[in-house]
Amino acid sequence: MRDPKRVAVLISGRGSNMRALVGSSKGYEIVLVASNKPNAEGLAWARACGLSTWAMESKGVGKEEFDRILNEALEKRDVGTIALAGFMRILSPWFVDKWSGRIVNIHPSLLPKYRGLDTHVRAIEAGDEMSGCSVHIVTEELDAGEVLGRAEVRIQDGDTPQSLEQRVLAAEHELYPKVLSKFVNR
Repeated sequence: MRDPKRVAVLISGRGSNMRALVGSSKGYEIVLVASNKPNAEGLAWARACGLSTWAMESKGVGKEEFDRILNEALEKRDVGTIALAGFMRILSPWFVDKWSGRIVNIHPSLLPKYRGLDTHVRAIEAGDEMSGCSVHIVTEELDAGEVLGRAEVRIQDGDTPQSLEQRVLAAEHELYPKVLSKFVNR
């Protein structure tokens, strides 16, 4: 079995949660930052920090085909755990099964509430008092795996989806490294 402390972080954009995982790594090593967007801003940051990177454009590539190519890159680096950090692509059933119990994700809601997208809009429109974020194990069902940790963020009067997003993102940056460390060291 591969060492769970050897972590790959998968991103699609600026990589702010990836940066938090790198900056607060305790008990794990980021051995690869991978993206389905070769021009993702987070890749440039990772390279500047001396981290190994991998990227391949996923647009126009079959889901499982892409995931099999990604899997090869992960296996070459002896990855034991995958941390999704703004990876905006749903993984194939083949990939989720192959890495079962070894993929975690950060989601901007208090799961099981508001799976999927537009979580901040949905929380505000519902009149919720609290929002937040959750780290969960990835399963084939979107945002439905076991929740490993949560952080609550109060919704304030006059909050917009953007203002709430910024506060939830700050909570994500605090929560994700702690939960990932606990997860890989269990």
